[in-house]
Amino acid sequence: MRPVIITANWKMNTTPADAGPLARAIADATAVAGISRVICPPYVSLAVVADALVGSDVAVGAQDVHAESRGAYTGEISAAMLSGLVTWCIVGHSERRRDQHETDALIGRKIARLIEVGIRPLLCVGELLDEREAGRAVSTVQGQLQAALEALVSEGHAVPADLVIAYEPVWAIGTGRTASGPDAAEMANAIRATLSEFMSAQAAEAVPILYGGSVTSGSIGEFLDEAAIDGALVGGASLKPDEMAAIVARAGITAEARVATASALAAAQA
Repeated sequence: MRPVIITANWKMNTTPADAGPLARAIADATAVAGISRVICPPYVSLAVVADALVGSDVAVGAQDVHAESRGAYTGEISAAMLSGLVTWCIVGHSERRRDQHETDALIGRKIARLIEVGIRPLLCVGELLDEREAGRAVSTVQGQLQAALEALVSEGHAVPADLVIAYEPVWAIGTGRTASGPDAAEMANAIRATLSEFMSAQAAEAVPILYGGSVTSGSIGEFLDEAAIDGALVGGASLKPDEMAAIVARAGITAEARVATASALAAAQA
């Protein structure tokens, strides 16, 4: 049974002065059984958010990492620098692909650096609007994933069992538009098919896949109704404790249903 995960990506929002209280408010408002929660603040707020979350089971994640372990890279942050501050890290977000021109090969190397220090990678993939309209959405996403994992393997690493993937259609990020639940489920199935080229089919089936792209409390239900989707990467709504509370509450319904289904299957097989 895959876990249900809700991850907050604060992007370039909050300061160290307000990040701690916001993180604590979200943690207190989202204490729902069966949900893995992660908050990814800006680098400058990682320590204060970690301190604010002491005593909760909310994990802290970074929004990016450099592809090299160390060196003359002014302004960059290595995986070793993040070790001890975070347990998760986002890589390959569409905004970094767009603004920093990150390639799939570079993103694969970032995953390698995270594996080396024991940080869990959250890999983002997704297509542009013109790619979807041209019927290339699935092939685009599968190509992104395959190239990133090939780069990871070339670094001498197997695909980690704790990999999480977020499908974020680029045309839905920050636009108020969302893909449909069936669209996301189709993509999740395609992602797992590609994963099975690098790991066993059973291991690929166990990889959690999240939906990201203008996720709100009003839209989350459509995605969590799909068995192939295991949670959400939340952007703007993650800065609002009430929105996060509603999103996690809905995720709790899915988590509870999965436990009941697993229990029923176990009883039938006994």
